[in-house]
Amino acid sequence: MQHEREAHVFIFPLPVQGPVNCMLKLAEILSINQIKVTFLNTDYIHQRLITHTDAPIRFRNYPDFCFRTVPDGLPEENPRTSTEIGNLLESMDASAAPIFREMLLTAETPVTCLIADGVFAFATDVAAEIGVPLLYFDTVSPCGFWTLLCLPKLIQAGEVPFKDGNLDEMITNVPGMEGIIRRRDLPSFCRTNDINDRRIRLILREAEHIPLAQGLIFNTFNNLEAPILAQIRTICPNIYAIGPLHAHLKSREARPATSNSIWEEDRSCISWLDKQPSKSVVYVSIGSLAVMTKDQMCEIWHGLVNSGVRFLWVRRPGSVPGCSDETEILSPDQDVTRGTEERGCIVRWAPQEEVLAHPAVGGFLTHSGWNSTLESMVEGKPMICRPYFLDQHVNSRYVEAVWKVGLDMKDSCDRAVVEKMVREVMESRKDEFLEVAEEVAESARAAVSPGGSSFADMDLLIEEIKTMKIAIK
Repeated sequence: MQHEREAHVFIFPLPVQGPVNCMLKLAEILSINQIKVTFLNTDYIHQRLITHTDAPIRFRNYPDFCFRTVPDGLPEENPRTSTEIGNLLESMDASAAPIFREMLLTAETPVTCLIADGVFAFATDVAAEIGVPLLYFDTVSPCGFWTLLCLPKLIQAGEVPFKDGNLDEMITNVPGMEGIIRRRDLPSFCRTNDINDRRIRLILREAEHIPLAQGLIFNTFNNLEAPILAQIRTICPNIYAIGPLHAHLKSREARPATSNSIWEEDRSCISWLDKQPSKSVVYVSIGSLAVMTKDQMCEIWHGLVNSGVRFLWVRRPGSVPGCSDETEILSPDQDVTRGTEERGCIVRWAPQEEVLAHPAVGGFLTHSGWNSTLESMVEGKPMICRPYFLDQHVNSRYVEAVWKVGLDMKDSCDRAVVEKMVREVMESRKDEFLEVAEEVAESARAAVSPGGSSFADMDLLIEEIKTMKIAIK
């Protein structure tokens, strides 16, 4: 009991929607189990949580939970989209890291475990200084994470940078992915010719620091990625596979989903879905960070309308840089306008977990972010994948080639391709995809239920945090 009262976990996510949402779910499970949690947000993210969700109020139910904030160092007008990730990380190294260190050193209740995003290389030094175990929680997919860890090997072997423009060349120096991953399936920054590219330097730094952690946490489940987890254990043996976290939280609490969105959700789309036939709607969203050009937006719009399928489309403000409204995206087209009015619903942001669980939704055209991929899997919804960056290129390949729960549309944004793939998933191959997707969904739900692999790993994580049994290297 003495150990239980003293356990204090400090959690520091990458300050963007996906990691914050994911780590808040872990924080809630730890809080439910009487572990003191301090959750560090940037000022920008925390203000958006306060504005658009009840998360700060909800967490007041846990007396041993508290939010703390740090500046991210970026000007208020910075859009904080994917194109700004490099600037965000460099800014946080300068502005947030010193404050983070001071918080840990001066905490009223001594910190006994640090959980941080793997991109925060400075966390290893801080954890060592205060003498507590560090668990890195990379909220990307393990299959995507493994390709990042193998980047030094790929560079040494001469596979990155690419020697020519053949993107279908198979990659041979990512153990466990032989015969699966092509050049085009590696993270998009691997296509650069500059080995000193800032993004590559960041990943190389992360690859150096990951083995220094006392353990790794992943939002996945064993049946989905056992071969990849086995490869990662050669670098860091202590792994907790505790996902899908959103389903895990609901399983332990037996309650509906709660929102940690930093965007205002438009719930009118739920009323619209209520009026649609079962599995007749394709849900479309490129997540909270991805952007596209006017032409790409136009091609997707035409493809959706031409498919004849009902669609619910999230068009996040800022997702098409330089465009403030639809008239700037698409010149007047009577067929597109009429098709959208007849079969479409467009919103600025949606309660995604609830949307994917809705019986009217039959497929998901997605950017292949890992949270979105898992949320779709849990609900048994096949995917059409159009990845944007980081692990998303690997995820989309695995969705089609390994897990068989959808189609990979990377490197293409043509209305004819969009139309064809939407019809395949929603009509001609509908039964085939739904059957496999439901098998994956059952496996995911089993993993987070009592007796499941993720449930057991979460119990182990909770016990080791409480009893402080995570050994410091």
